[in-house]
Amino acid sequence: MSDTPQPTDSTAHHDDRDDLAWWHAVWAVTAAFGAYFCMYGFRKPFTAAEYLGGEGGALAYKTVLVTSQVLGYTLSKFIGIRVVSEMPARRRAAAGFALVVVAELALVLFAITPRPWNAGWLFVNGLPLGMVFGMVLAPLEGRRLTEALTAGLCASFILAGGVMKSTGAWLLTQGISEAWMPAAAGAIFLLPSAVFLSMIHVVKPPSQRDREARSDRSPMNAEQRRRFLRQYGGAFIPIVVVFVLVTIIRSIRDDFAPEIWRALGQPAAPAVFTHTEVWVAVGVIAASAATSFVRDNGRGFVVSLVICLAGFGLMASGLVLQRQGLIDGFPFMVLTGLGLYLPYVIIHTTVFERLLALSREPGTIGFLMYVADAFGYLGYVVVMLGRTFGAAAIGAEPGNALSLFIAVGWTATLLSLIGLAVAWWLRPGRGAAATATAQGAEAAG
Repeated sequence: MSDTPQPTDSTAHHDDRDDLAWWHAVWAVTAAFGAYFCMYGFRKPFTAAEYLGGEGGALAYKTVLVTSQVLGYTLSKFIGIRVVSEMPARRRAAAGFALVVVAELALVLFAITPRPWNAGWLFVNGLPLGMVFGMVLAPLEGRRLTEALTAGLCASFILAGGVMKSTGAWLLTQGISEAWMPAAAGAIFLLPSAVFLSMIHVVKPPSQRDREARSDRSPMNAEQRRRFLRQYGGAFIPIVVVFVLVTIIRSIRDDFAPEIWRALGQPAAPAVFTHTEVWVAVGVIAASAATSFVRDNGRGFVVSLVICLAGFGLMASGLVLQRQGLIDGFPFMVLTGLGLYLPYVIIHTTVFERLLALSREPGTIGFLMYVADAFGYLGYVVVMLGRTFGAAAIGAEPGNALSLFIAVGWTATLLSLIGLAVAWWLRPGRGAAATATAQGAEAAG
């Protein structure tokens, strides 16, 4: 991309018109939303089941299943740091579909393998799925409307978590066993996955004006990745720490939602998982899309950190109000969902996008996201392994999902506030020269 010649005025006009065409934006965001939404059909429905009657001991059977899948998903993220950042555009759609097919085959083997040995197949299921996000994010980045487009993509994992748990719960009511329910849910989404991934294959690359405004986006080799970390690690590392903390508490809320609802004294009906996440998605998408109107990359980076801060404020409010008995389960889950997904999504859509744009380095958000995701899910694995053994150390009751959620929620909120302050202080462009460079690039766009 960096070797692309400067277009003539007529070519630039045509390129810009194509990039902003409403049908192109709708096509791109529909393809990305649909592909990633369907991926959750292979990953999350199993969490709707309780899987009682497994082996006893320190860890419940469901915790073993969740941990097994997350271990595979975590390893996938570490693999994706290289694979996704180096993946050429022409191979993304085919690679994405191959990944979900492997995940579905693992769910079939999960169903026919006796307990507790079938937990190993959830590890295999998670191993390919962790790389799907990079395949669907890459076509959306490096554009002046990236925040709006990726907000649509991120709506998929906000809504999909609830929808897939509702799907899994519904399949159980139809008489499908807990063992076969995950494979049945995955089969529903196999063909739609192929359709949406094929749509991604024909999404046009960013225009010349997009590249001037947001920096060139191209595969990164190992030396380019190391150089970026050396030069911009001061702001990047604290953001990764915040993302790790948010990933942990968000995953607890997502994977143990039925148990949290019951601890709140309300039945976990299939539809309730979807209803709460619809409200969360509306608020988060609006906030994320609005950042695309901030043209200056330095200002956009700071605004995104402020939105993250607001999210943690909502999280703390939900925890305080629930403790005081002032709200019941539904507003508690909506408030904490908003509080968690605001920083989680804004880091996906805006923080890393603007950090890369400020650097003016060729590269991809996929690299930054996969570093953050890898350590985020590794942190979640540690929490799951210590769910019983280390629960008392953070004030949680062993075996109580709500107690764990609240304890980790407070810890994550307080530490994240420190991380955001450090990221703001060490942000790129604080010097006059760097600021002038960034502003000059924005003016050119």
